[in-house]
Amino acid sequence: MNINVRYFASIREALGTGSESCSTTASTLGALRDELIARGGAYAQALARGKAVRMAHNQLLSDESAALAQGDEVAFFPPVTGG
Repeated sequence: MNINVRYFASIREALGTGSESCSTTASTLGALRDELIARGGAYAQALARGKAVRMAHNQLLSDESAALAQGDEVAFFPPVTGG
């Protein structure tokens, strides 16, 4: 299936892109993250397990169990704080 992936803040800077169209066999956000990590290089570093990475699925904050479908939008971003 094809999905749209967006990257924000330090993740966007590390990957050198803000978005991409991605063909995936992943059925969940967690599986998609693992597929991207498996690309190696900057993807492995920016999205590594153990790093604090937030995810949104169709513009709603989601956990790794969220199911993916054709045409979905997924966003990866670091946690942010404000004051």
